[in-house]
Amino acid sequence: MAFKRKDRDSIRAEASSGKAVDIEAGTNSKRGQFGGPGSEASTAMPSGAADSSRVTTPGQPSPGEGSASAERLVNRRGGGEAARPYGGRFGDFLVGSHRITEAQLDQALATQRETGGVLGTVLVDLGFLSESSLNEALAGFFGVAILNLHRENIDPTALALIPESVARDNVVMPVRLNEDGLLAAAAEPGDELRDLLSEVTGGPVKLMIAPARDISWAIDSNYLAISGVDKLVRAFEGSEARRRSSDTSEAVTVSSDAPIVQVVDRILTQAMRSRASDVHIEPSEDVVRIRFRIDGALQDILQLPASIGPGLVSRIKIMANMNIVERRRPQDGQLTVMIDGKEVDVRVATVATIMGEKCVMRILNKTLSVLRLDDLGMPADTHDAYSKIVRAPFGMVLCAGPTGSGKTTTLYATLSEISNPQLNIMTIEDPVEYVFPSINQIQTNEQAGLTFASGLKSILRQDPDVILVGEIRDVETTRVAVQSALTGHFVVSSMHATNSVSALHRLLDMGIESFLVASSVIGVVGQRLLRRICLSCKVPYTPTEEEMIFYKESGGPEKSVFYKGAGCNFCSHTGYKERIGVYELLIMTPEIKRLIVGWATQEELFNLAVKQGMRTLRQEAVNLVANDVTSIAEVIRSVYTL
Repeated sequence: MAFKRKDRDSIRAEASSGKAVDIEAGTNSKRGQFGGPGSEASTAMPSGAADSSRVTTPGQPSPGEGSASAERLVNRRGGGEAARPYGGRFGDFLVGSHRITEAQLDQALATQRETGGVLGTVLVDLGFLSESSLNEALAGFFGVAILNLHRENIDPTALALIPESVARDNVVMPVRLNEDGLLAAAAEPGDELRDLLSEVTGGPVKLMIAPARDISWAIDSNYLAISGVDKLVRAFEGSEARRRSSDTSEAVTVSSDAPIVQVVDRILTQAMRSRASDVHIEPSEDVVRIRFRIDGALQDILQLPASIGPGLVSRIKIMANMNIVERRRPQDGQLTVMIDGKEVDVRVATVATIMGEKCVMRILNKTLSVLRLDDLGMPADTHDAYSKIVRAPFGMVLCAGPTGSGKTTTLYATLSEISNPQLNIMTIEDPVEYVFPSINQIQTNEQAGLTFASGLKSILRQDPDVILVGEIRDVETTRVAVQSALTGHFVVSSMHATNSVSALHRLLDMGIESFLVASSVIGVVGQRLLRRICLSCKVPYTPTEEEMIFYKESGGPEKSVFYKGAGCNFCSHTGYKERIGVYELLIMTPEIKRLIVGWATQEELFNLAVKQGMRTLRQEAVNLVANDVTSIAEVIRSVYTL
């Protein structure tokens, strides 16, 4: 395998001086499996391996022995004995160990020639290998043991030996130092990589194998973009002191490598790598607190000196084309940045507090794919009922929930479900979070007079079949949306409300006549997002007395063992990783419509809906606890209702 790198002496010099090693730009970092496009011969081999074709090298698994030898290689802590590397090609090894057939290999190679990529990934995509089977096969091919990064705590001393650029370009993760030298996990362990790392670290290196996805995650979690912020802060304070002492009235030009510019860039980079949805910059008397919202919960990330606060917010304002002179009025803006090769949109909102300007940045990752309804986590019966509703020719469907409950994701999944060439689908959004190639999307622009209400009126003149309104937030927009649903259009929208029933009462509170609400709305989805228990550190525990009372009062089934996350490297020691949706679907039956026309209370509507079969958010959340998906504490935090 070819590594694009500098002369080894220069790498050693840069590594020993503490500088980041500049691996040549353009190196392909997708090195988790083997084989470039074109042929099986392009699959990587350890140095010195013979280029034999469809033969079994002595000492390697013969037919029928593959799975047993792979089992001997699996060692979660890295202390097991590794077999000798295979002396042929990766495809031959897979066939010889009976993991795939000759026909499957030929099909994978043909697909590889057409689409490119690497052989292992192609085999997984075609369904011929699971990721775990591929990992075991790679371990047998290279003759190394498997390392489970989920269970490893990375040693900071080992981390300091390999620069981030080397780790990313070669998909390798330093794990710990021991008497034998540095232990590192690699997606493609080979002699050439071992030699490179030995040159960089100046000592012996032992390689083990781990999935490329796990290594990439470990790199993002441990090589922190904000690790050098303290030096940049000191540099900023020094430059500010010199500027004040010079007492110059000339305009100051901020270069791209200025300390304040790098601080903002590193905060945004770390937010992306940490999967943060929001970045909060909060001034106080002594410090500026930086917090990230990760999986719906805020986490403290940094504390900076109070003196850097105004400069930090001003830099963000400049990037978002906002007025940096105006510090008293709230402002909104938007910017686009490139982070780790991905284009990211950032919504910016500032507001003046008694301690200074507070800034919140909402991160919109355009590279994420839109989920389909099947992927949202709805129970089967809820999914079937909702799928029928959204195929209605006219009417209004509402997604209700607080900020950050996944309403926009549900709306996009709904559009992807019903989109087809026979329909004219138009949206009015603020902002457009994901671009659909076959849907006409409009971005609101208040400065140009394009609001939700005015945009919705213009859409009605465009002969639409389906209309998506990003959010119903004022009376005028609500009235136009209701009239659209009554005049033969299918309208989907989101609304801030606590549950499905309260969304109906919000429409009434906005002044929409009750008979119009009953005639236009055909369904309401109330939803929340709950954090999943991290599978890497999932352990049984005994709930507190209060948690058990809540569980039983919520109708939870009998259960003897409850689980929580203990905290590990892969969940940033929170015990949770990723989220799942919880949904309650209110279908507008004739009985509920009669109650709405008669201005029934929320309690009366809620009781009738439950009587007709609606499962509440609380019931659905407790079912997830019963199935060991989330914890009682997480349900109380996110869904608890009196």
